[in-house]
Amino acid sequence: MIRKTIAVALLGIFGIFKVPAEKALDAMQRQAGLRSTALDVDLREMVGQMGFLAALSGFRSPLAAILWIEAHNAWEQTEWGRMAALFDAVTTLQPRSLLYWDMASWHMAWNASTAALQDTSQPSEALRIRNQRQYFKLGRDYLERGIKNNPESSFLYRSLAILLRDKFEDHCGAGKAFLKASQLPGAPSYTTRFAGYELAKCPGHEKMAYDLLKKVYDTEPEGRKPALITTLKELEKKLDVPESQRINSGVP
Repeated sequence: MIRKTIAVALLGIFGIFKVPAEKALDAMQRQAGLRSTALDVDLREMVGQMGFLAALSGFRSPLAAILWIEAHNAWEQTEWGRMAALFDAVTTLQPRSLLYWDMASWHMAWNASTAALQDTSQPSEALRIRNQRQYFKLGRDYLERGIKNNPESSFLYRSLAILLRDKFEDHCGAGKAFLKASQLPGAPSYTTRFAGYELAKCPGHEKMAYDLLKKVYDTEPEGRKPALITTLKELEKKLDVPESQRINSGVP
């Protein structure tokens, strides 16, 4: 800890001499959308005076990396509250880092939630389940805040869709998130299929699901997975699609 404190102090001292240049750079980065989160009193409380000075002086990235290591240590010690506070500081410092948002969500919604459900110090199953769901919500919150800072990110929408599907069993929300992910640059081709699968389970969205999956079937031969064919056949029956328009997959 002493070495870390000295390192941060040196960064802060050196940063004082960089302030004029950093102010100009900061203005340009804000215009480019690279620094959409302001430094505030809450962050100062999280990282301390010297850490705040280092961040203010333009060392947001290295400070975020140091805090990320501390968050990893907190995870190993199962200090979930401390880990969440550190994740908040890291994502405040580097709001454009997709990895930080995604990993923070994963630790909360998967690791911390599992630990809460298996917490032997809490005899009440109802309270364990409640605590588990609170961590689900924290994981969702990280992804939603990450998306606000990175609205063009297919990656974060995909992560949100998986979270909604696997932890909340929210097929409507998952389908819409997968669909949004599929419409953004760099989206994996499977996001369209996954959107169709989830929307097929969302009441009132069966026609949308059918149209999505039928388009994949017609235009992407490599996308004709068994799950896609099965779902399409189920939707054809549900939507009463004429026999002449149904897929001919060879599957009874």
